[in-house]
Amino acid sequence: MTVDFHSKLAHLPDQPGVYLFKNEQREIIYIGKAAILADRVRSYFQKSADHSPKTSLLVKQVADLETMVTRSELEALILESNLVKRHKPRFNVVLRDDKQYPYVRLPIKDDFPRLSIVRRVQKDGALYYGPYTPANALRETLKVIKHVFPLATCTIDIDGTADRACIEFEIKRCMAPCTGNQSKADYHQVVKQVRQFLEGRDRELLDDLRARMQAAAEREEFEEAARLRDRLFKIERMLEKQRITQTAAADQDVIGLSRQGAAVDLQILFVRGGLLIGRKDFFWPQSAEASDEELVRSAIEQFYNKDGQPPRELLVPTDLEDAALLQQWLSEKRGESVRVCSPERGAKHQLVLLAEENAAAAVANHLRDEELDRQAGEELKRLLRLDMAPRRIEGFDISNTMGNQSVASMVVWEDGQMKKADYRRFKIQTVVGANDFASMKEVVTRRYGREEDLAQPDLILIDGGLGQLAAALDGLKTVGQERLPILGLAKARGDKEERVFLAGRKNPIALKPQSPSTHLLQHIRDEAHRFAITFHRKLRGKALVSSKLDQVIGIGAIRRNQLLERFGSLDKLVSVSDEALQEAGLNAETILNLRRALGK
Repeated sequence: MTVDFHSKLAHLPDQPGVYLFKNEQREIIYIGKAAILADRVRSYFQKSADHSPKTSLLVKQVADLETMVTRSELEALILESNLVKRHKPRFNVVLRDDKQYPYVRLPIKDDFPRLSIVRRVQKDGALYYGPYTPANALRETLKVIKHVFPLATCTIDIDGTADRACIEFEIKRCMAPCTGNQSKADYHQVVKQVRQFLEGRDRELLDDLRARMQAAAEREEFEEAARLRDRLFKIERMLEKQRITQTAAADQDVIGLSRQGAAVDLQILFVRGGLLIGRKDFFWPQSAEASDEELVRSAIEQFYNKDGQPPRELLVPTDLEDAALLQQWLSEKRGESVRVCSPERGAKHQLVLLAEENAAAAVANHLRDEELDRQAGEELKRLLRLDMAPRRIEGFDISNTMGNQSVASMVVWEDGQMKKADYRRFKIQTVVGANDFASMKEVVTRRYGREEDLAQPDLILIDGGLGQLAAALDGLKTVGQERLPILGLAKARGDKEERVFLAGRKNPIALKPQSPSTHLLQHIRDEAHRFAITFHRKLRGKALVSSKLDQVIGIGAIRRNQLLERFGSLDKLVSVSDEALQEAGLNAETILNLRRALGK
């Protein structure tokens, strides 16, 4: 340690804050917080300190330190979490996850509230429900709501003056408040039921529906009574599938841990209104020396540091020294009291055990997948005569329709998982018509011929045979990157086996259908294809909308976007009245031109 380092140790502040340990290369290797910086930092360097092997290794590598003073330990916790997220130091427990999770937003202050999916919770007076992960949990929830509750799903301004209702009214999934068929008060009755459903107040919801059904029957409004009866039946069936029997209608996140060797998996179960709406999985392949408390605390700080909303109660599998501080932080984020507890018995303890069972199954799956990836890498190393098994593979695909809107995709597989942050999309710029070979050359040239903050791949995968491979090789030579390992993957017509095409080799190599390397290459190729198709469809849809509206005299780009934002889509634009179009700023001549262009 240098004289400067010892001087910093001797003059540490007696205040709360954050400390950053750096190695000889001045890289940040650990970030921590402290109620009193001087006491905490010096404890690492006392000869009598009984450190774990991990901490001892950390101390040996510390060559410099930096401190940041805060006004409170809570501010130190928040700052520490933000800095860990930004720098991802080697000796911190870091979540390999930068996603923002989807929530359902219900703007109850609107005259006619409609549900939307958002990834950022804001203090705007709306209600937010979630997080929903995986995403299919959210899709299932919205599917149930759409089929059961006649809530509007359109994007038009609802003022009760529309001439006619859309197809959603015809199939009884909306009561057409846009035409005045449904009053604001009646609509908010439906909103109330949606809230009861999302908040797990099912007894209140079912009692309310039964009372309204009975009242409708007494008024001899039998069609309305039957509609409410059907809604009641659908909700009861759905709740039977999702209700967790051990708990009441509570909002809880439940954390469970499981270890297998050096590998650790942490599961967070999301319980909202007593319903299990999803779960999140975090896996560390090498965390044997991290304690359960360190893992759980790091997961809480980093997961809830995002814009998500903490639940009313957080159940954890181990006692946390900083539980009171975490409760204070989470309560401020939520805007109301949040409780952090480690239950040892009863229904809540059973929920923690359930989370631990999920973690145990997940860690076994991760280790099995890691072994298959290792085998796949070794197979590719032998097959391609590489110096080492590939850790990073970049896959390319081309997509177009009769040569129109040609695009390319690049996807990345790294260390056993798809790295979506490194995905890239390309609009083909230099090729006219359907020429996949020339398009492939262009995109490879653009990817590897420019300075970009992306790691170089250990292997490039091209979707296609000799022609596409030759074009990609030509692109690599153009930018002086011909030494990068590359292969083409394709099936011969009528053949069931995948074949690998290599540079300088005329005959392809047939892959065994069940081998790990085959499955890995197929997965990357299929992901590149999916990514390219998605981008192509998006551009094609935009082009279709633009082409129809752009040919209308009197409608420019700004007015076109205003119309689509106001009425939602071309289909809905066709059905709106002349009066609505006039209110949107179109004169009689432009409306006539619009009708002609849209075929009405």
